Amino acid sequence: MINYDWNCKTVDAYIEQDGDTDVVYNVHWIVTGTSSEVDSEGNPYSTSNIGTQTLNTDDIIDFIPFDEVTNDEVVVWTKTAMGAEQVTSIEENISKSIDALITPTTITLTIGESIS
Repeated sequence: MINYDWNCKTVDAYIEQDGDTDVVYNVHWIVTGTSSEVDSEGNPYSTSNIGTQTLNTDDIIDFIPFDEVTNDEVVVWTKTAMGAEQVTSIEENISKSIDALITPTTITLTIGESIS
């Protein structure tokens, strides 16, 4: 099982828009997936994806002052702006990355120089 943690705490905001201040319009998100499986040292397998998501601020109905905004609220705004398909894609990519850590299908090798 993989737990997905959405960190949407870093945002860009308009200083003023339509009489409101610090209006969030862009979210810098980090999604970290952490597996319930652990490596040989007891550490859970984990990987992250990062990106940004622009929010539509044209028709804000219930403006929330910035000092009252929570990460959970911004996560909802971000996921809504992305749409379910993109959210699923991000989480599936993280899942595949963790699967590759747990059961690697490739390795990196270095070709040595032969001595003549």
